[in-house]
Amino acid sequence: MPHPSRRGVIASGLAATALPALATPALAKATAGAPAAWGATPSARQRAWHERQQYAFIHFSINTFTDKEWGYGDEDPVLFNPTDFAPDQIVAAAKAGGMTGIILTAKHHDGFCLWPTLLTERCIRNTPYKHGKGDIVGEMATATRRAGLAFGLYLSPWDRHHPDYGRPAYVDYFRKQIVELCTRYGALFEFWFDGANGGDGYYGGARETRKIDAPAYYDWPTTIALVHKHQPMACTFDPLGADIRWVGNEDGVAGDPCWPTMPNHPYVQSEGNSGVRGAPLWWPAETDVSIRPGWFYHADEDGKVKTPERLLKLFDESVGRGTNLNLNLPPDRRGRIPDTDAAVLKSFGAAQATTYATNLALGAVAHASAERGAAFAAAHVLDGNSDSYWSTPDAIHTPTLTLDLPPGRSFDLIRLREHLPLGVRVTRFAIDAEVDGTWQTLAEHQGIGAQRIIRLPRPIAARRLRLRILEAPACPAIREFALFRQAAPVAVVPSTRTDPTILSTAGWRIVAASAPGAEALLDDDAATRWTTPAPGAGKPASVTIDMGQQVRLGGISITPSRTLDTGVAPPRDYSCETSTDGTHWEAAGAGELANIAYALATQRLAFARPRPARWLRLSFGATAVPAASLALAGVGGFIAPR
Repeated sequence: MPHPSRRGVIASGLAATALPALATPALAKATAGAPAAWGATPSARQRAWHERQQYAFIHFSINTFTDKEWGYGDEDPVLFNPTDFAPDQIVAAAKAGGMTGIILTAKHHDGFCLWPTLLTERCIRNTPYKHGKGDIVGEMATATRRAGLAFGLYLSPWDRHHPDYGRPAYVDYFRKQIVELCTRYGALFEFWFDGANGGDGYYGGARETRKIDAPAYYDWPTTIALVHKHQPMACTFDPLGADIRWVGNEDGVAGDPCWPTMPNHPYVQSEGNSGVRGAPLWWPAETDVSIRPGWFYHADEDGKVKTPERLLKLFDESVGRGTNLNLNLPPDRRGRIPDTDAAVLKSFGAAQATTYATNLALGAVAHASAERGAAFAAAHVLDGNSDSYWSTPDAIHTPTLTLDLPPGRSFDLIRLREHLPLGVRVTRFAIDAEVDGTWQTLAEHQGIGAQRIIRLPRPIAARRLRLRILEAPACPAIREFALFRQAAPVAVVPSTRTDPTILSTAGWRIVAASAPGAEALLDDDAATRWTTPAPGAGKPASVTIDMGQQVRLGGISITPSRTLDTGVAPPRDYSCETSTDGTHWEAAGAGELANIAYALATQRLAFARPRPARWLRLSFGATAVPAASLALAGVGGFIAPR
């Protein structure tokens, strides 16, 4: 399929925030005698994107008020009613966490628009917020830029509300939305197209399932070109032809290595996590994850906010592998980042700011086994200039570079960067340290790219440090060799659930199950799971639970296991029955568990009407994707308000 050039004409100066210069006199001077580029190389907007490292995703919409992850499309806009929307507080929390930008969900799959569009009535104009005079997109854009951060937008291609979804008229509507967002809110650094497209929905009251061939339906090359026409420096996510790709999971973990290059064919999840070495497209990965289990705010996740230590590990597993981290921060129903989430961000951000404030390699003396000339001397790995780099003559692909370090400096983080305009040149490398007169190998990895961060198990004080290029198809172009000492984050007291409608599972008991180990469903620990053979025709997987007392049950929650194992999958659908005596049962609800195979998020399933219940029976008829076993991490419930 044809796709737009990744090296098209770029209007410089449109980046939303200041970034390292992409072209300088020093670069022009160094170009004389420079190595030829090897393989795919990034465009100017991709290079600017690589420098951002980490930014925040803000999922805030009508789902915040319906307690859903995916709205069906039939929700009344009047439900959207934040009591204390505070864009400056949201942005301040993100900035305290070291985020360099904000990406806001302008429209999710339910079709509700957070800006006062004239293209549909399903928008902020028809909500109680500011008596219909508000503009969440505009207010967030202003607050983001006021804080000196970059601004980006998410626009779901799928619309479960629009009556013409799946027909040509909807594509025209969708592109008009793109133009509105690209022309009303200033410069954008990223424009995010979700990969979820087609399925069941409201569709103007049709309440049916509509399937599409997404590449043909959206004509992605034309749609992406429309974004770039109005926003030349906005990187698009994520179909073939876009500037950046999905990393293949929503856990915040990139492959190791994670190559920024991909084949010129539609996205394949197995390739997306690690990329493909030497492939023809520069299509780098973005690693997305939420600070909570879900993408939108849910009160039952108040006690499940990731710790600062977990965010440090996510940083290593994403930014440290050359991808960008897109960390989701869901505002609550007030329209603010909850206190615990904000405290975690502050602790994480302060620790990282302290850690990376001082490059402990400064003052070292760099020398190499070979140099291309003075313009490409080993010392350039220490000068902090993104345009300069160390390189060797063309024929020397596996040289070494050694740092003689000042005495008394201990470090536990090593950061390497390649000069991306010349491509990803290093395939495999090792790091050695001379400690007490003896050389020892600290690490060996594949891939450097935008950056490779190596965390040592403990700080060391080495006399010398050595980079050995073990395998490369061309001479190296190493931009940076830096050292740091990790600062410990301040501990944050975890929050607890405060919503009285959420039932505790502490007194619940497993009565029966189709496989042993179902007690893991009740321990409120997403790291444990119940595994049962995959259900088949006439043989559903099932579990029966005694809640210990009768309650006025309003619905249930089902949490899939987030442990990714071959041959294990969450359920595709569910049916729920309730009983007051454990003998007589009645149907309470049934349906599809939308996107559970990929989002792996808790599903909150409200019953059509509240019901008295003490016993629950859950049945699962199939796995979401073909697998030998079905796995779940948890089951919960909530009472209906009177």
